[in-house]
Amino acid sequence: MRVLDGAVLVICGVGGVQSQTFTVDRQMRRYSVPRLAFINKLDRAGADPWTAITQLRDKLALNAAAVQIPIGLESDHSGVVDLITRKAYAFEGFKGSKLTESEPPANLKSTIDEKRQELIERVGNVDEQLGEWMIENDYPNNEPSVEVLKAAIRRCVISRKFVPVFMGAAFKNIGVQALLDGVIDYLPNPKEVVNTALDLANKEKVVTLVSEPHLPLVGLAFKLEEGRFGQLTYMRIYQGTVKRGDNVKNVNLDRTVKVPRLVKMHANEMEEIQEAGPGEICALFGVECYSGNTFTVGSTKLAMTSMHVPAPVISLSLTPTKKGDSTGNFGKALNRFQKEDPTFRVKQDLESNQMIISGMGELHLAIYVERMKREYGVEAVTGKPLVAYRETIANVTSFDYTHKKQSGGAGQYARITGQIEPLGENADPPLEFEDATVGGSIPPHFMEACRKGFLEGCEKGPMVGQTVVGLRMVVKGGDHHPVDSSDLAFKICSANALKDAIKRAKPIILEPIMTVEVQVPMEFQGSIVSQLAKRKGIIYETVQNSSEFVTFTAHVPLANMFGYSTELRSATQGKAEFSMEYKDHQPVPQSQVPGLVEEAAKRRAEEAKNK
Repeated sequence: MRVLDGAVLVICGVGGVQSQTFTVDRQMRRYSVPRLAFINKLDRAGADPWTAITQLRDKLALNAAAVQIPIGLESDHSGVVDLITRKAYAFEGFKGSKLTESEPPANLKSTIDEKRQELIERVGNVDEQLGEWMIENDYPNNEPSVEVLKAAIRRCVISRKFVPVFMGAAFKNIGVQALLDGVIDYLPNPKEVVNTALDLANKEKVVTLVSEPHLPLVGLAFKLEEGRFGQLTYMRIYQGTVKRGDNVKNVNLDRTVKVPRLVKMHANEMEEIQEAGPGEICALFGVECYSGNTFTVGSTKLAMTSMHVPAPVISLSLTPTKKGDSTGNFGKALNRFQKEDPTFRVKQDLESNQMIISGMGELHLAIYVERMKREYGVEAVTGKPLVAYRETIANVTSFDYTHKKQSGGAGQYARITGQIEPLGENADPPLEFEDATVGGSIPPHFMEACRKGFLEGCEKGPMVGQTVVGLRMVVKGGDHHPVDSSDLAFKICSANALKDAIKRAKPIILEPIMTVEVQVPMEFQGSIVSQLAKRKGIIYETVQNSSEFVTFTAHVPLANMFGYSTELRSATQGKAEFSMEYKDHQPVPQSQVPGLVEEAAKRRAEEAKNK
């Protein structure tokens, strides 16, 4: 959608506006893409184009009107009547390839008059020139000519104020030729679309691109595909010309590459070409890049604004079934998938040491796991990712700890006293260390070792082995030995003193709380409220966006959000969507603590066994 100048929104004549239609409509609006609508499948039982047009107006808030009406519906559907020219078109012969023009059937005259009047009035309401023409020429006694009406529709489509609706049955090729004529008549050519780039050499100043072949090249790589000849890079040319054998510069990677092969794609067939100009989409072989990279000639440093990449909605842990697979093909596959698809993310969780993959749904991730097995021979299993819990304390607790070790020769000796104090679960900074010693009981040069021991001791808490936060350690005194004391001895002493004190300071497990925003059609709001309540969510804001949609904002524990994406879409026929972001850490309910401690103990035992 990012690289299109215009698009055709296809609507099912039986189902009307469906879940995916909302998603496509949002993408078109995001990138300001002018559109035509095509109501398909009018040869199927239950087809009703007028209900589909009403849904376009009510559900998608589009100013839509028919530019055609069907001749017959369901099994009688044989063609369309063009409301602008008042001509009927029948589609006969092999796959509707024979197009015959005639006068419309007499029984459709009243429908044609009614729908044509509706079309003219809807366009006249949003186009000043047509509106003035209607006033000056005594409309409806005089109707605009075909040329005047077509020019008005084109202006309104390009400015995204109107959506003309075409009709037919693509399977039998009914209406498809007329739709393609509509693409030429109403959608913009590349020179009528304003495209901009950022000049990286001039503080990212916005530059308007001109669709001319003789200007310096600017193109955007928007899709990658792995073919039998290597990586195939789809590129939209916005300005200038790219030729086979040219040297082009990848602005994002600051790399110059040669274009060895240039092809034009026709579905799954490719045609070798020597050059591609502005407004065209071509494909390059043998060019390493990522989706969203800009290519220019070396003399300019222009970069196209990147594609909108939605935030992932689901994450899973990914582990290869064979230990040796964790390098090599496993890594190659993940790197390639990330290059191809910006919505597929991979990260190594430093706390749990798990490989976490994130994407737009469980099916999205399942496809990549299957591709890894089929294309790279690496079998992997997915699982619920570990939640990043935290640990803290509730009480002030004193400590007096001695570390003593003798093994012949110089030993280890250190003693520290003091107390640990809670700072609150979301304190900033989360950890503090204070030297409150007096009289040189601990030499100053050992105090840095005590601080390091404190920080190391906070890396794994005693309850579930997670990071300790919201805590201050105050060292008030201690003892040392002139021979046996060392940095190592005080570091070990400090870490052990901390762990011992935490166990006695009423330790608390903290869990991450997420701010979850759910946008849902009004008809499903009851089931969404009960879903969030079941996941221990607290709804604190409800906003009605329109007559159709409502947005809930809630705070929900992250551990309860696993699988929510699938459940939400199932409950709302795929019409709802949600986003979540980290809010803070809060104490886990006391009833859940024993289970978490037991689970952590099992995990530690399993890790020790594997080592």
